[in-house]
Formats: sequence, C-alpha cells, structure tokens
Amino acid sequence: MPGRRSSSGTTVTSGAADPAARITIAEIAREAGVSAPTVSKVLNGRDEVAPETRARVEELLQRHNYLRRRARPKKTVGLVDLVIREVDSLWAGELMQGVQSAAAEHGSEVVVTATHGTTTHTRRWLDRVSQRGSDGVILAVTDLTPAQRKHVNSLDIPLALIDPVGSPDTGVPTVGATNWQGGMAATQHLINLGHRRIGILQGLEETLSARARLDGYRAALEGAGLAVDPALQQPGNFYYTTGFSGMRDLLALADPPTAVFASSDLMALGAYEAIRQAGLRVATDVSIVGFDDVPNAAWASPPLTTVRQPLREMAALAARIVLQGADAVLPGPTLRMELATHLVVRESTGAAPGVSTT
Repeated sequence: MPGRRSSSGTTVTSGAADPAARITIAEIAREAGVSAPTVSKVLNGRDEVAPETRARVEELLQRHNYLRRRARPKKTVGLVDLVIREVDSLWAGELMQGVQSAAAEHGSEVVVTATHGTTTHTRRWLDRVSQRGSDGVILAVTDLTPAQRKHVNSLDIPLALIDPVGSPDTGVPTVGATNWQGGMAATQHLINLGHRRIGILQGLEETLSARARLDGYRAALEGAGLAVDPALQQPGNFYYTTGFSGMRDLLALADPPTAVFASSDLMALGAYEAIRQAGLRVATDVSIVGFDDVPNAAWASPPLTTVRQPLREMAALAARIVLQGADAVLPGPTLRMELATHLVVRESTGAAPGVSTT
C-alpha cells in the first residue's frame, strides 16, 4: 500500500501497510548507529556523509521500505532561532552572545524568542518560524509539547537543546555542563571550610541541570557523613526573587545554615540581599556559593564564589550543531555533550563560625 500523501501531494509516511509498523527517521538512525540528522542528510541527498555511512543508511531505508518525502531544495535563509524562557538576565545574555558569535561565523543572524514558560508564546513563535523558515532552532531551558515538537520536525529544521527541560527525545542533540560535578564541588568547598549546616537554593525543578546540581549537593554531604536535611532545601527557579525568599526562609529556621549553595548566581545575589536585611554579613556569618559565573558575580560585594559553566561556549556549540550538523561538530556517535565546570573561589565563602583557618 502506498504511503499517505498530504494535500500538497507530498509523501508523509513510510510504505508499511500497517500504520503501527511505520518506521521513523529516529529508528533508522538507531539501527544504523548514526544520528537522526545524518539520516535526514541522506534522504535529502546532501554530500557531507561518509560513503560507507550513506550506504548503510540507504540499505536500511530500502529494507524497511521507507517512502521518502518529495525532494525539495535545501534553502538557507540566514536565520537561527534561539528560543529561551526569559531574556532579562546576564545568564540569558551569555547564551545570546554565544549563539550570535557562532551564527556570525556562518553569515547568519539570530532571532530570539522568550516563551516566559507559556505555551501561548511558544505557539506564536512556531507560527512565525513556519512562515519565515530558519536554518536551525536552539531551545534553551525550555521545552515543546509533543504536538509542538512534531510541528518542528515537520518543518525539517535542525534542532538542538541547551539544558533541556525534562528528558530530551532520542536523536536530538543536547548541550549541557557537568552540573552534578559542579554541585558536588560547591558543596565540598563549603565542607572543607568547616561548615556542617549547608543549605541549597534549588533551581527550576523540572530541569535536568537543577536536579543534577541538587544530586551533587546531596552526594557531597553523604560523602562527608553529613545528614541531608530536607529543611535546608529551598525550592526556586534560578531567579533573584526565589533566591531572596529561599534565603529568608533558611535564616528563619531554629537552626539556620552557616553556608548555602545557590543553584544560580542570580539566586545567590538574592540570598545576599536577604542576608543583608537580616543584619548579617556574607562570608562572615553565612557563606554563599553560586553557579554560572555570569559577569556580575565578580562585581558583587563581596565577589561571589561560584561554579563556572561555560555558557557562551555551550550556546556556540549548539549553534554550530544546527548550522553544520551534529556529525560535523560532536565527537563520535554521541548526541549529548557536557562541557566542564570548575569552582571559582572569591570572597563570599569563609570558615564556619568557630572554625579556625590556621
């Protein structure tokens, strides 16, 4: 039975008689041991695929009787879409600069859309990108519903994720940082300074990065034989206001922490203000470690000890993935790349009260 055709006459399914048996590009990619973008390149007749890889993919396409879409020329519109939850932070600014620098290397411009965490804004962006086209889409700490992801896939636009929300689909390239190691390094630094009551201001709960930082915090405490106290874990969303409110709640405990790991620099700066309003001093009374190392971390008073993640490099890598193809950018068959984090010690951390530094 031939594949179903759209109103334009384009074949949109495989040639299997049973709809349940239709094979997808992602399934072909897994069987071939390559990425979904590689299969797409073979289907579109692009030449940047190794001959042996092309032959393997072609053999699988024929074996599964995959009906191709009617060929259409590859168009380059000179635009890359960066879709991000919010843009009003230095964190977002770092990502935008990273995408812009990589896009400029390819003569492309960047279109930035803030979803504000709502499906309405995402739907508007999808409508616009459908009209104008794009050479690639980068989603940063945001996500699409299954229906929206299907819409993007139908546009044949390369997609990459930065710090995805939830578990990304297989076959979609993702870029992140070593968040677990960063959370552990931050907490171990505080333990080494003699702190035993260490709180955490958590990031957006549904993000992989926030969960990994929390797990690293817990692992460091358990490794030092310290109890993981739920009262010391304050929910948040990576932004200043939840850093302030979470720190205020921690200080109100009968036995407040002497040190806090904030899951972002913005939350750490919110914690600074809560400490100031409580009549306490950062480092002397409460040590603070952030995460990100955005530019104003070094300008804070006192300068913030933080875990640096290479935000610009992460964003530039995601942009190169969608512009050059995952196979040209990522090493080996992996579609997940984590860039290294490292602890930057400044003046917001000090010895626990009563602990000598000599």
